[in-house]
Amino acid sequence: MTTAKPIAIALITSMKHGLTQFIFRDIQALVAKQNRVKIFTLHNETGLYNPLPEWEVIPISRWALILRQLQFSLMKPAKYLHLLTIALGSHSLVDFFVAVYFANKMRGMDIIFAYFGDHKLFVGYYCKLITGLPLVVTVRAYEFYRNPNPRMFVRALAASDRIVTITEYNKSLLVEKYGVSPEKVEVVRQIVDLNAYQLKSKIKILIVGYFAEKKGHEILFQAIKQLDRDDVEVWVVGDVSRWALRVDCRKLAKDLGIDSQVAFFGLQKDNALRALYRECDIFCLPSRPDRYGDREGFPNVIAEAMAFSKPVISTRHVGIPEAVEAILVEENNVEQLTDALRQACDSPKLRRDLGEQNRANAERLFSSANTLKLEQILKDCKTS
Repeated sequence: MTTAKPIAIALITSMKHGLTQFIFRDIQALVAKQNRVKIFTLHNETGLYNPLPEWEVIPISRWALILRQLQFSLMKPAKYLHLLTIALGSHSLVDFFVAVYFANKMRGMDIIFAYFGDHKLFVGYYCKLITGLPLVVTVRAYEFYRNPNPRMFVRALAASDRIVTITEYNKSLLVEKYGVSPEKVEVVRQIVDLNAYQLKSKIKILIVGYFAEKKGHEILFQAIKQLDRDDVEVWVVGDVSRWALRVDCRKLAKDLGIDSQVAFFGLQKDNALRALYRECDIFCLPSRPDRYGDREGFPNVIAEAMAFSKPVISTRHVGIPEAVEAILVEENNVEQLTDALRQACDSPKLRRDLGEQNRANAERLFSSANTLKLEQILKDCKTS
């Protein structure tokens, strides 16, 4: 449907784990076109994609829902009884109750938009009968194969003013299996941000460690801010620990305005962690004493990065200089770290040479021969 002016959309969805990525993108795109989107949600839990603070969200309030049944049944008893009869006959009583509650909050809306042809559509169906607003539904996939109420699905499709789906295959299903008129179905594929999702050459800087003050995330993030390069991305592996003096790295990146350049991977191990080592261009761990004087021993992650032939940028901190010959900077020195990162980013040859040097040092310092040495110490201690 096209229109010359913005419209007010009552969007019915569910947020069991926040919004899905594609619904979030659709809402964002509609709002960017100056449309008003009011989100009516059957569940209201958080997840990866949550409504932006400025978006209107109407969750279900159990007691208000019950109260609204009483109000509607007293104000329009014949209509309430008619719709209740439909709901009982189609096993959609809960959907009807929710619709009675939602419909009261749809004043000023121009259209009802149900996202998914399941309970969202069924609620939208009753909202249409109550408000008289036109109903549009997006049908994607599972509604065809595992619909919670197939008979109600057919009824609600028939009552919909327009049906949107994402493939021609789905359109043929709607026409051939469900008897929907082809003129009523539009294929609208999902949105991908083509500027964000395209191959771009990036220099990936990896840091691995708990979000602890002594790991130096703050120094690295400040250096990235000063570096001011669009071709640099920071990969952060780790998370907070109850045993360490924690740093809120996600908030730190946002406060510094570099969150678009930082990818948080959480805790990783084994193949997933090795893949990140393998694909990064630079490993950086600007270790330092924390405010209480706690320091590193020797960070195992530096040894792992060296084994992967990666250039390591770190600090002259405790035993790190015993293994890393270059590039080392002073603790807590953002300017030095910025210069070191710039030097490494500007020279693929330097990164390659440092990586080869680090691999040789890793073979010398961190091989399984250390286990033999430890084993011999234990045996000598036992027999002495």
